[in-house]
Amino acid sequence: MKPPPFTYHGAASTSEAVALLAEYRDEARVLAGGQSLVPLMNFRLARPAHLVDINRIAELNYIRLVDGALAIAAGVRQSQLEHSAEAARHAILLTEAVNLVAHPPIRHRGTVGGSLAHADPAAELPAAALALGGEVVLVSSRGERKVPVADFFQGPFTTAMVADELLAEYRAPAWPAGTGHAFLELSRTHGNFAVVGTAALLHIDGGRVDRVAIALCGVAGTPVRAQAAEERLQGEVPSAALLESAAEAGAAVLEPTSDVHGSADYRRRIAKVFVRRALELALARCKGERS
Repeated sequence: MKPPPFTYHGAASTSEAVALLAEYRDEARVLAGGQSLVPLMNFRLARPAHLVDINRIAELNYIRLVDGALAIAAGVRQSQLEHSAEAARHAILLTEAVNLVAHPPIRHRGTVGGSLAHADPAAELPAAALALGGEVVLVSSRGERKVPVADFFQGPFTTAMVADELLAEYRAPAWPAGTGHAFLELSRTHGNFAVVGTAALLHIDGGRVDRVAIALCGVAGTPVRAQAAEERLQGEVPSAALLESAAEAGAAVLEPTSDVHGSADYRRRIAKVFVRRALELALARCKGERS
């Protein structure tokens, strides 16, 4: 299949890209990896009149520490993140999540910024970013603004970006040394979008949970934090019974929709199981029992 007609713009710099977005606004879409946008165009589900290609912008391709946070530029390929020593050291949840994204050929073209900006509610990277926290950096001809990840995802395929903005960077804050992590998902086959996915971060101090974050994908129109589960864990001594109770609390408040992959009740039950499993793995890693 072929996409509808469009005008192609190969931007050589961030400033050129944002100038083009300012000129064409709602008629323009950013082309990064193209692994989501191009199929949508081929199926005529997206019809941008202008494509702004950012693939040649060298300043949008880096993974580095900025003020103690791991900064990942919009043009970083998912495979770069997957194999990044800096990411494995400072935000290993992202490397574990990205390993579940599609298949290697897709990860070699797909970008981190593209996944976050596309905001698919079943995608792994938005859920991992929501658990980690931090902020996205948006640039436009008006300047730069930073949006907390918690405020960025606003609906299915909808974010806080406006038409003339470019997602330039995601900054993942460093969690304390010894934090346990896990990203687990149920998918029909490996590489498919998650029916339910769970990201978990857990830190223990003095034998009690002093910091925890749990995010889910595939259960709502956006990735969501399992706040009820987090509240059940905060300040408590971890045990099998506590993890089970937290998982039950986190799943009970979910309101997923039904589709061909599963009913709402099925997704809720699977979410409970995967929250518990993710917490068990994160706790084992806290204790150094699992790598």
